[in-house]
Amino acid sequence: MRYRLPATAAALTLGLAAGLTGCGSTSQPQASGSASPTTLTVWFMRDSLSDGVVDRFRTDFQTAHPGVRLDIQIQEWDGIGQKVTSALASKDAPDVIEVGNTQVAEYASSGGVRDLTGKVADLGGSDWLPGLAEPGKIDGHQYGIPWYAANRVVIYNKDLFAKAGIDAPPKTRDEWIEDTTKLDKGGVQGIYLPGQNWYTLAGFVWDEGGDLAVKEGDRWRGALDTPQAVAGIEFYRKLQALGKGPKDSDEAKPPQADVFGKGDVAQLISAPGGAAAIEKANPALKGRLGFFPIPGKTADRPGAVFTGGSDLIIPEASQHPDEAYEVVKALAGEKFQTDMAKEMSYVPNRTSFASVLSGNEATAAMAAGAANGHATPNSANWAAVEAKNVVKEYMTTVLTGGDPATEGKAASDVITTILNTKS
Repeated sequence: MRYRLPATAAALTLGLAAGLTGCGSTSQPQASGSASPTTLTVWFMRDSLSDGVVDRFRTDFQTAHPGVRLDIQIQEWDGIGQKVTSALASKDAPDVIEVGNTQVAEYASSGGVRDLTGKVADLGGSDWLPGLAEPGKIDGHQYGIPWYAANRVVIYNKDLFAKAGIDAPPKTRDEWIEDTTKLDKGGVQGIYLPGQNWYTLAGFVWDEGGDLAVKEGDRWRGALDTPQAVAGIEFYRKLQALGKGPKDSDEAKPPQADVFGKGDVAQLISAPGGAAAIEKANPALKGRLGFFPIPGKTADRPGAVFTGGSDLIIPEASQHPDEAYEVVKALAGEKFQTDMAKEMSYVPNRTSFASVLSGNEATAAMAAGAANGHATPNSANWAAVEAKNVVKEYMTTVLTGGDPATEGKAASDVITTILNTKS
């Protein structure tokens, strides 16, 4: 998939100025009599960072490394997969590339990504968010270095909670169902949850100890027919029934922010950036929105969430791998992570950095959930599963009366075939 949380980055960030084109490292002459610096080419994706964050990083890095210059180029998401694949196969690749966390497996399978396993300890890997670290680790080798994260939370209407006598957000699934049941009456929807919000379903399945697919030896097997997956979709069905969300579409059809903006929906599940879309749909809701992590089965652990975000890779073809690593180390380090998190409202790559978001209710809720973050199956073919809407169609079938185990088996068979198809 090309990005982990549709529309999240655009909702949370400012636009970036377009960068220069081209790929590999070059040297550019300085004033007469001085040595030529090493110029590193770095690819960032459109709308990942604001101009201010990029400029501060470039200045700080070049000051600390006077023999290096950074040529930071902004890439478009459209067509980026083929562009990165081609760059990795070339002899003139960029030195550092931002990639979607779920794209690492696809790129690593090409053999053109540098193995950074030996650098994990130096980069503070024991403290990385699992939902970013896991997708970057292929067959025990770390190719992608976690950079930043974003994940879903519950956005709620504080006025409707107060009217229902609920003075604090729920901490457990049972409390969540109890509160949502109280809210779902008198013309109010307890929650707006479309039937095909499969990232949310994945979280419920992970909470039960299951997964969407598992690897057994060299082969993948779809896992929507397991008892854990059945328990996950049963909870989804129970929660989804406490509102009027359509069973046959996702959060984009219709846009769930517009539905919430009508003022008669108590909760929805979204990245925190969804609040801006809600307030645009209904400015009267500004200041009346609250945020809490998706509740888990017990109060001491938030519900599992899909961690969207980006990793950093170094192509094997980089002409300056040591300097490229220093760029990655700086981007993954505390100074940059703190600056980025404060300005961009992203979750930093380490759990110990989460405190920088403590003054912001929305991002603090997101950071709390990120501690129980997960990723989609780490297969280069997972994008094909998404493209075929296997999980979405399975959800609709179950929510409209199908047997979870039977429909899960049918969906799992399709997933198994896709994931084991040789490219």
